Amino acid sequence: MTKINISVIGAGTWGTAMAKLLAGKGHNVNIWAREDEVVKDINQHNENKQFLKGVNLPKNLKAYSDINDCINNSTIIINAVPTQFIRDTFSKINKKIKTDYILSLSKGIEVNTFERPSEILKDVLKKDVYVLSGPNFATEIASQKPAATTIAGRDKRVRKYLQQIINTQYFRVYENDDLIGIEISGALKNVMAIAAGMADAIGLGNNAKAALITRGLNEIRKLGKKMGAKDITFLGLSGIGDLLLTCNSNISRNYTVGYRIGRGEKIKDIITSMNHIAEGIKTSYAVYKFSKKVDVDMPITKEVYSVLYKDKNPKDAATSLMSRSLKPEF
Repeated sequence: MTKINISVIGAGTWGTAMAKLLAGKGHNVNIWAREDEVVKDINQHNENKQFLKGVNLPKNLKAYSDINDCINNSTIIINAVPTQFIRDTFSKINKKIKTDYILSLSKGIEVNTFERPSEILKDVLKKDVYVLSGPNFATEIASQKPAATTIAGRDKRVRKYLQQIINTQYFRVYENDDLIGIEISGALKNVMAIAAGMADAIGLGNNAKAALITRGLNEIRKLGKKMGAKDITFLGLSGIGDLLLTCNSNISRNYTVGYRIGRGEKIKDIITSMNHIAEGIKTSYAVYKFSKKVDVDMPITKEVYSVLYKDKNPKDAATSLMSRSLKPEF
């Protein structure tokens, strides 16, 4: 395959892992970081000590502090910016982006607009946007452990092109035309992971965890279908796959947030202490407000919102879920 120029906007854990993967395939990869120390570490020591410590990065991966220099002559631009910062970041460079190959890695819902990452980027760039999502912990991808993912977007030709660019022997890439379902799944699994962390911390047990994940998937599916997603997507890698991964591992930032809340910590203290952004915190607010707007009943999301934003006790949230009026399963 012809080697191309690729720019990754955002040098957090996932952005750096994706940049490493692509540089490892021989592509010329630039990565933009807000933090000067991250740029220095990548360029001088071939390591992102702040976000991906201990992982050796290829020498053909170059970091930039100036986002305009980073995107020069890029064939593919990859968004790895947390959802709430996408609009501001890309508004600064929208006039300078010439390529039509835009891929987003972000998983969330914008608080003020209720827009998904691809919708935010399309608003700003006036271009079609493609999304990569699946059960993918960045640290494992960086260590070249086997994983699978999905790329979604409008044009099958572009999906197949991006699929070929990213696929490796350890990272298997599928393609899918359900952009809405892929993004809704990726955003809401973080909300459910916070709930799962709380459930484990307060000792609700394995039965409760299985019920939580199953009913959580049902909430994701209901909202997704309301927005036009395909039912089958929620049974795929970006649906149940990502949900199972994120709800069952302390590697997950969102699960960890929920676990710490269940142990009695306050959300403001947890946010202050974290080196990374847990997308589920803002997403739970946005999704709860949006679900009321479109009249979709999402009881787990509502309880996560109540714990995070109304200081409800996690045990009381569990009681509220178990005390709801009886109804058919489907």
